[in-house]
Amino acid sequence: MIFLKETLEQPRFRDLNQGECAGAPILRSLWDHFDFSLLLTQSGISKRNGVPSWMLCFMYAIGLVSNSSSVNQMALLASKDALLAIMFKPYKLAQYTLSRFFTTPFAWRTFGQKRVARLQEDSDTALKSGDVINLDDTHIAHPYAKKLPFLCWLFDSSSKTYSWCMNLVVLQAVLQNGLEYPLFYSMWHKVEKDEYGLTKIDLAKQMLLMLRENVSCRLWIAMDRWYLCKEFFVFLMDHHFDWVTKAKRNTALYRKVITAGRRDRYVPVSARQLIKEAYKSLASPRAPGLTAIALPDMYMKLPYLTTGRKGQATTKDRFVPIAAIVAARLREEEELSVHMEDSENSPATYKGAYLIISNRHDVPKKALEVYGKRWRIEVFFRMAKQDLAFGKCHSTSESHQHAHMELVFATETLLAYALWQVNKEKTSDESCTHGEMVRGLFKTRCQVHSRNHKGSKRIYVDFDIEAHRFASLISAYWPKSLLMTWWPVYSSIDSHNSQLIQRTA
Repeated sequence: MIFLKETLEQPRFRDLNQGECAGAPILRSLWDHFDFSLLLTQSGISKRNGVPSWMLCFMYAIGLVSNSSSVNQMALLASKDALLAIMFKPYKLAQYTLSRFFTTPFAWRTFGQKRVARLQEDSDTALKSGDVINLDDTHIAHPYAKKLPFLCWLFDSSSKTYSWCMNLVVLQAVLQNGLEYPLFYSMWHKVEKDEYGLTKIDLAKQMLLMLRENVSCRLWIAMDRWYLCKEFFVFLMDHHFDWVTKAKRNTALYRKVITAGRRDRYVPVSARQLIKEAYKSLASPRAPGLTAIALPDMYMKLPYLTTGRKGQATTKDRFVPIAAIVAARLREEEELSVHMEDSENSPATYKGAYLIISNRHDVPKKALEVYGKRWRIEVFFRMAKQDLAFGKCHSTSESHQHAHMELVFATETLLAYALWQVNKEKTSDESCTHGEMVRGLFKTRCQVHSRNHKGSKRIYVDFDIEAHRFASLISAYWPKSLLMTWWPVYSSIDSHNSQLIQRTA
């Protein structure tokens, strides 16, 4: 009798050449579309040797999309990801290379200014008359260090706790065509008593003046009630800005009373009193679709400079007409509403209604519409912290913090433009959100393999997504080559159209 012996061999593991950043080539095309590599060099952000600085910044942007919390994770991603290994070949993006570069002080604010200026050259991204600029600030906690120069011990109203954090004042653009992208940021430093320092309003003025260097059209400024300041209102109107905000309990307003045969009188009235008077009409069953009411003949005292009797400069107040709109509470604010203390700085509310004020008394409906777009900056803060590692840079270097913030803004500019391209021709049911685009296109798995075709090497990338959702974006911005250069690389057929830069002394 013969017995057959069956043996089980050891498993053989095959290298599948998988990656997790399938949308990196599209991100690179968008990066080149807005000339970010050139803007970095023009800003003086460059190295003498080794890996080019623009390549390090682009890898940092890929790391932000992948939600990497440190340069060590970004270096591991660049070395292990099959697609990134091909893109950055033959360079080695080590952890010490990234760390040494981003801790070096560079003119990152200059890069931010050039980025905004470059966006104004494109018809799709340029600011036009009537567009909205959102102004707000946010806290970014830093749990691994304290008492650093750029940190403040501040109270977070959302978590009801104190923490060491950075307080950023941010400007965001909301265009009428639906595109949204961040503009500038400034880091506010807390000062002790009897010390001089810039306030958040001073930082906002600086950023708006920076914006005026490239944009001259009339724009709206939608802001939180914290920025309700009469001197700030005068600054905005002097620089061709229209403002809209929510009134507080202590906001001093006046109603103009016209009496026949007498001089016009301005009667002081509180914001809460105005809401109570208009609430009956707002909640009337005869007008179920009415959600807002504009109050006529409303004024506010604003300061202005004049010359006194003895020729000295003095400041006086004058009555300026404003728009006052009593409106129902926004849905987003109902979801995040908290029990506020009955203080003078709290908003003036009555049974879920509030008061919106603006300098554009001639178009109150437009002012209310603009204030509704103010919530987009809150969505940007939440999205950036969830999808772009906005609050995950725990470096103790202030230079690294500034580099991180500027590259977050640059990366979000590219993602916002891509999302606008995807959704601009789709209905609300077919459109995708920011997080769906990031997870479904830019941060999705893929398989990479190469073949030789007629003497040339071809690289194939198989996406692990529903390709039809982003087919138009992939077709428009998929590059012809993965070689990381400043200029697009054409095939040998078009080589006679390319120009080479000769070496000079």
